[in-house]
Amino acid sequence: MNARPADTLAIALAQINPVVGDVAGNAAKARSVCKAAGQTDLVLFPELFIAGYPPEDLVLKPAFQAACRAAVEALARETAQGGPAMLIGTPWVENGKLYNAVALLHGGRIAGLRFKVDLPNYGVFDEKRVFAVGPMPGPLNFRGVRIGVPICEDIWGPEPAECIAETGGEILLVPNGSPYRRGVVDQRLSVAVARVKETGLPLAYLNQIGGQDELVFEGASFVLNADASLAVQLPPFAEAVVTTRWRRGGEGWHCEPGEIAPLLPQDRADYSACMLGLRDYVNKNGFPGVVLGLSGGVDSALCAVLGVDALGAERVRTVMLPYRFTSQESLDDAAAVAKALGIRYDILPIESAVQGLEKSLAPLFQGLPRDVTEENLQARARGTIVMALSNKFGAMVVTTGNKSEMSTGYATLYGDMNGGFNPIKDLYKTEVFRLSALRNGWKPQGALGPDGVVIPRNVIEKPPTAELRENQKDQDSLPPYDILDGILERLVEREEPIAEIVAAGYDAATVMRVDRMLNLAEYKRRQAAPGVKVTLRGFGRDRRYPITNTFRDPGTPLPEPDPSVMSAAPTKSEAFDF
Repeated sequence: MNARPADTLAIALAQINPVVGDVAGNAAKARSVCKAAGQTDLVLFPELFIAGYPPEDLVLKPAFQAACRAAVEALARETAQGGPAMLIGTPWVENGKLYNAVALLHGGRIAGLRFKVDLPNYGVFDEKRVFAVGPMPGPLNFRGVRIGVPICEDIWGPEPAECIAETGGEILLVPNGSPYRRGVVDQRLSVAVARVKETGLPLAYLNQIGGQDELVFEGASFVLNADASLAVQLPPFAEAVVTTRWRRGGEGWHCEPGEIAPLLPQDRADYSACMLGLRDYVNKNGFPGVVLGLSGGVDSALCAVLGVDALGAERVRTVMLPYRFTSQESLDDAAAVAKALGIRYDILPIESAVQGLEKSLAPLFQGLPRDVTEENLQARARGTIVMALSNKFGAMVVTTGNKSEMSTGYATLYGDMNGGFNPIKDLYKTEVFRLSALRNGWKPQGALGPDGVVIPRNVIEKPPTAELRENQKDQDSLPPYDILDGILERLVEREEPIAEIVAAGYDAATVMRVDRMLNLAEYKRRQAAPGVKVTLRGFGRDRRYPITNTFRDPGTPLPEPDPSVMSAAPTKSEAFDF
């Protein structure tokens, strides 16, 4: 005789931080959560939790697939000993095909599997190259309750959720690996509300937390009831395991109101993402700490603060590398930042290193004027010294170039671009200024750095300079940053044609010049360190331009398509029939 369906459920949302490839460690985290869950009936884990997300091509490795399956089978057997059931994300091979799956572990068995249907293949995602498309998902039966488990992208279109509702689903539990970018929190909520209104079902949205290479997952999980009201909101940028209480009523299932954690405004969220991304990159890759050049400028100052907030002062080492063009102001500002943060700060002049390089090159450079070549020797001497410190002491080099510099190529390969990770890679220069001022009056939850002013006002307010020649300023080579960043945002994030940017009020010659710099710097960006993504399109996984590329936008209005050259629009069946 079948047991009476449950009228109450306690479902724990495990917003926790997996490590890609650490199958045993991720399984141990799942055990720990379940052990601490008490009287919870079911624990929901994020997308591909056993593997870590995104596993990229690692998931194609048969040994990795087998390790994930063995870990899930072991966890399934352990559910026979009592404790909560689990809904856990894992790669799964079935009939020779590899799926992005969720497994229901209950009563000592794998009680059910559901496979992801909508595989994202845009922006930072390319799941179609590694996973097979799953069938439309019906609900899973757990204690007589029909639970739908659409996976992440499956709720960004209506079909999977509709299929679940039409086949008797009562609750939607959605495991996600949705990375942070500006505006995505509101976008997720809008998508979830749409699915709730279409299906009439309550929905729990569980997101991963943590950094994985260029991506940061901020959590911010939530629960919506069937009327689309917010019942529970988990915090952003923090691990949390929250048990939600559900009750069956005359109109279906209802989640009891729980904690509504506050979300963060954009700049605070961006800073928190950069901090978390740096912390996890360093810790998950086993570095004892970080080392960086502290120049007295705002970029290196913000990176130093992020390092201390992420890792603690004892794990951050800085070095000032002065040359004849380094001002006393820069020396004083760098020292003030180091003092405010309580970090190690050494001064290593590079005069002898630069002179040695120039002496070696003198026979070949004889009779030629000094130019950017000699300026770049300074940057490369600094890069070599910082890398030597990394090699000797094991700390990872933090590189400190902002998105304005990465866009225009205003950086030196094998010099100031040296490093293992860049926490401000996706912040334009104007945003670096803004976040530096922000941090002086606010410290994020979980930050290990000091309260109060950590970047002196002069560092933020003085004109930026690379100090590679006498009286040099960034604006000798670049447009003013407020203008430059506005143009770059339109070129990079929006892919706007030059004619539209000019029509918006920007000078045509300036836009053409910036576009040229952006195109020519692609070879540098391809060799740049990875860094945290916060914008709609970061350099790297998000924006894949060819290095060898002769196309240039001429700046004229785009021509309209000419329908006169088309015979007739081909139907789908005859599209390739000539």
